Amino acid sequence: MQMELRVCKQCHTGAHGNDQKTAITKDMVNCAEQIREFKDIISLDSVYITKVDEGDPGGAEALSVIVAGIENDTVTLRDTQLVIEDNDGTTLVYPEPTDILEVLTRNLDQISEQTRQDVSVELSADGAEMIT
Repeated sequence: MQMELRVCKQCHTGAHGNDQKTAITKDMVNCAEQIREFKDIISLDSVYITKVDEGDPGGAEALSVIVAGIENDTVTLRDTQLVIEDNDGTTLVYPEPTDILEVLTRNLDQISEQTRQDVSVELSADGAEMIT
């Protein structure tokens, strides 16, 4: 199985000036980094974290699935998404931040159940509120 988290680089660095979006984006990246560290425990072959520049048409590092949406009658590519491909080639795509954070924290819970090491990630207040 493979997992790829793609996030907007400007959201991650705070360049957009939206503190809530920056906090949630950092939460997602921190969770994915922790999952990557312990990926073998839950049978993940690889975990990719890609920070996409604004306007980048996709930015896929490993899994070439891109989610689009319609905003103001214009098709736009989503720069934040979680893509998971299982060993059978089935691909799941999560474009919503709430779903992404939920999936990532559930993976951390699975890892936590199988190791004595502390794999927890301290979420921001905004991130914690999203998944409760």
